[in-house]
Amino acid sequence: MIKLTMPDGSIREESESLDGLALAKSISNSLAKKAIALKVDGEVVDLATVLDKDVAVEILTANTQDGLELLRHDAAHVMAEAVQELFPGTQVTIGPVIENGFFYDFARSEPFHLEDLEKIEAKMKEIVDRNEPITREVWDRDEAIAYFKKIGEEYKAEIISSIPEGEDVSVYRQGEWLDLCRGPHLPSTGKLGKSFKLTKLAGAYWRGDSSNEMLQRIYGTCWSSDKELKAYLHMIEEAEKRDHRKIGREMDLYHFQEEAQGSVFWHPKGFVIYNQLEAYIRRKISKAGYEEVKTPQLMASKFWEQSGHWGKYRENMFVVPDEVPNTEDEGEIFSGKGDLMAIKPMNCPAHVQIFNQGIKSYRDLPMRMAEFGCCHRNEAHGALHGLMRVRQMTQDDAHIFCTEEQIQSETEHFVNLLYAVYQDMGFDDVVIRLATRPEKFGGTIERWDAAEKALGAALQATGYDYVIAEGEGAFYAPKLEFHLKDAIGRSWQVGTLQLDYVLPERLNATYVAEDGSRKTAVMLHRAILGTLERFIGIMIESCAGKLPLWLAPVQAVVATITSEADEYGLAVVEKLRAAGLRVESDTRNEKINYKVREHSVGKVPVIMVVGMKEAEEGKVSIRRLGSKDQTVIDVDEAIAALVAEATPPDLVESA
Repeated sequence: MIKLTMPDGSIREESESLDGLALAKSISNSLAKKAIALKVDGEVVDLATVLDKDVAVEILTANTQDGLELLRHDAAHVMAEAVQELFPGTQVTIGPVIENGFFYDFARSEPFHLEDLEKIEAKMKEIVDRNEPITREVWDRDEAIAYFKKIGEEYKAEIISSIPEGEDVSVYRQGEWLDLCRGPHLPSTGKLGKSFKLTKLAGAYWRGDSSNEMLQRIYGTCWSSDKELKAYLHMIEEAEKRDHRKIGREMDLYHFQEEAQGSVFWHPKGFVIYNQLEAYIRRKISKAGYEEVKTPQLMASKFWEQSGHWGKYRENMFVVPDEVPNTEDEGEIFSGKGDLMAIKPMNCPAHVQIFNQGIKSYRDLPMRMAEFGCCHRNEAHGALHGLMRVRQMTQDDAHIFCTEEQIQSETEHFVNLLYAVYQDMGFDDVVIRLATRPEKFGGTIERWDAAEKALGAALQATGYDYVIAEGEGAFYAPKLEFHLKDAIGRSWQVGTLQLDYVLPERLNATYVAEDGSRKTAVMLHRAILGTLERFIGIMIESCAGKLPLWLAPVQAVVATITSEADEYGLAVVEKLRAAGLRVESDTRNEKINYKVREHSVGKVPVIMVVGMKEAEEGKVSIRRLGSKDQTVIDVDEAIAALVAEATPPDLVESA
């Protein structure tokens, strides 16, 4: 007798073994039609998998998250088959699932063109209509290498060559076409449906190495229904309109250039946003009991060796020699004999140094140490993306040194602070993920298990739900990730909380316990906004540049209708400035509609239009960004209303 535990906890008893399709049919014919795979003891497997022992099992359909990822995996394979049918001689390399879609990298002498995407899509739909069965085969490693070399698939042969000798190779056959793949896959191409779209072309180096050949990458998206596909494509269209790089140019906020890749040139208006946001979060954390510090940018490699970053994180660090460079025309710039130093990629080891100054008692804990520390990380050129992925960043970073007993209360304290900040910023939809031990990690498995358990228990005590993100923790600690949804439904990972036993041990961060013994402090790494650069980018895209008044770099423009009203307009400007508002005047000899249109493109929230009538009555005509309506109001009344609206949310609370 085989006992199958179903998702609802019920147990089905089967007298003999059966595959996933047979199980689905035994439940209902409609489920059998929808079934695309199984999840057995937490692992997604082919629907054809035989169940011959007691297991927990779930029948997956396309409208589950696991099912959707499977659809996208198969969409990549169907695309690869379509490409090779249309363009013989093209080699396929790798084609993984990514967020919201998939891609496949191809080796081809001729470049693909955007019009080719339509042809490939049409061929993909033909393959779906053919309903080709998808079956798994196990090949001998050496036979697989020989086969793929014979058909001209040198990249596949290279991938297989990296598999240890003696191991079998998993190949999936899709009709007459086949590909190297671990699986799982759909039962047939017909199960894929046609809710997919190829979206763009790009270049990519083989294995991500710039010294290797350049391949051609085709991106696509795939969904379980046409409705979902349409909604996603609409979101992408909206996202393009909201691109922070485009809006940044229109609003004259910042720019990027080749000579400083991954770093931001903040213009005066952009830096206003930056400073307002920093001032806000500084006030919030000060009220929450954090003390601010400042630590060095450049520190010796020995320091990073001691912390563990040198071995686990060095590839992401900017390393420089500690010597005077040669200024002569001849010879090397550096001798190579100087000690190495690194620009800090994070603040945490430096904060431990401050903690370690003097003897700390349990009475001193928790110690909440904050820093708006400028950090540098050597991100790949291809990964850089405006404000969203940079090399130079400023974090609203802080570290909490506490006892084991304080983990829960400090977690609750942080999570409540974080949610309050997000609410102030207009984000109400937050998803929490608990990221667990990665493949490369510092410390012992026992320490990691303890940290994961403690962090999970602390979060449960807050009452907030969370999901597990297997293997996605930092190298030194498990972490909580806080993901926000913006105005068009995109998810952004922003805040973090990491529970770290490893770094305090490595750097000897101890305190005197109540019983007089020396104990190692627990270290909580935390950020709310993440990096100021990225959070500003998220804010701009979420509100399409229409920032709340307190963050807007120019809060109001006073635009005159005629030159006769210029004097009055300038007097209004002075009144607004005296009230603490960021305001500009526009007395150019241009039509008022032109002025309004130009300032609307610049995303100025409030345009005050004044002519002689307003001057005579001591009033202003107010036009709000995005509205065609206008309100005529007394100047002093308008100023009072704007001052109230422009007050940062944390100061409104305390007023």
